[in-house]
Amino acid sequence: MMETFTLNNGVKIPKIGFGTWQIQEGDDTYNAVKWALAAGYRHIDTALSYHNEKSVGKAIKESGIPRSEIFVTTKEPAEDKSYDEALSDFDQSLENLELDYVDLYLIHAPWLWGLAGKSYHKQNLEVWRAFSEIYQSGRAKAIGVSNFDIRDLENLIDNSKIKPMVNQIQYYVGFTEPKIAKFCRENNILIEAYSPLATGDLLMNPTIKKLASKYNVTPAQLALEFVLENNVLPLPRSANKNHIIENLKLNFKIEQKDLEILRKLPDTAPQHYHNLTQG
Repeated sequence: MMETFTLNNGVKIPKIGFGTWQIQEGDDTYNAVKWALAAGYRHIDTALSYHNEKSVGKAIKESGIPRSEIFVTTKEPAEDKSYDEALSDFDQSLENLELDYVDLYLIHAPWLWGLAGKSYHKQNLEVWRAFSEIYQSGRAKAIGVSNFDIRDLENLIDNSKIKPMVNQIQYYVGFTEPKIAKFCRENNILIEAYSPLATGDLLMNPTIKKLASKYNVTPAQLALEFVLENNVLPLPRSANKNHIIENLKLNFKIEQKDLEILRKLPDTAPQHYHNLTQG
């Protein structure tokens, strides 16, 4: 759990993050983050749109762990596509979290929610200009994006001096977004996997269950280790204390032949929500 990836600006990021999407503000989020930090997670992921930053910040503050040892990510709402809104949103997140800086700040999506696929290239450049200023000020140690496809990434790379350091995308066994993943690898942009368990929808897949049994691990542990062995950073999310602890115990390796079986699987959660602009 102390292993790290290195971003393209030299910043080190813990290889496993704890996600807080869909965990309610208040005791639910506070307890989940408290348990995660106690279990050994040192990377916490939230977003202004999750409406739980205050509880995340409280749990971090009261954990007793030095701030320098916790990697904190938050995101700017997809709906806000102007320079001024990006700066204002960032200030709001810092206030909510009660932090002087975040370790990673992401554009939550290249398009407005409900308008997936629509081009906002000009607006995203304005947001990225604000992000670049935030980064250069030191208030964000790294900056990146989420849900960006190749064209969205190229827009930032070709028209700005600072390349995104992270692209957080939907990624799980059977849905690994190979075109976007290849582009990110070629451009030294780390891929983070949100919904690496397809919100639990892949846990009953017979192949995953069979291989998990072989390694004497849970299906969730196998699915998370698969993500790691593809050099992608998983962000498991849970409000269950036992699952939070379990998901961090990945002290095993998947044999190459089994990795290939997993890599060739069709979508292991076909009924799960899919990002329509990716895949």
